[in-house]
Amino acid sequence: MSVGTFSLRLPVAAADIDELGHVNNIVYLRYAQEIAIAHWRSRATPEMLSKYVWVVLRHEADYRSALTLGDEADVRTHVADQAVGPAWVRYVDIYKAGAAKPAVQIKSNWCLLDAVTRRVKRVPPEIVQRFRD
Repeated sequence: MSVGTFSLRLPVAAADIDELGHVNNIVYLRYAQEIAIAHWRSRATPEMLSKYVWVVLRHEADYRSALTLGDEADVRTHVADQAVGPAWVRYVDIYKAGAAKPAVQIKSNWCLLDAVTRRVKRVPPEIVQRFRD
């Protein structure tokens, strides 16, 4: 069974540009967070949304080329085949719209928490299933 891919198109704004004239590294992490939240909200049931929240444990980013003002970022994400206990790896590829290769690749480790107690929770099979094609 394959894991589904989710995508968003985000415009590069003037506030995203650093002194070198390209998208600042922290903006790419913002894109990764925005798509992770949107992906979760698109797949989770209302009950899951009220019962769980996710927090980041780690981000790893590889910067391959730059996006600049006026570009559109084609942001794509998918999660690893399986969660491990409370943790689930998420992959984010950020392309300049129309490009064949990603400008940035991000691997993030996310942890599932109980929305009320903020205690770590094992990712249940029904959540994993929601992210399958």
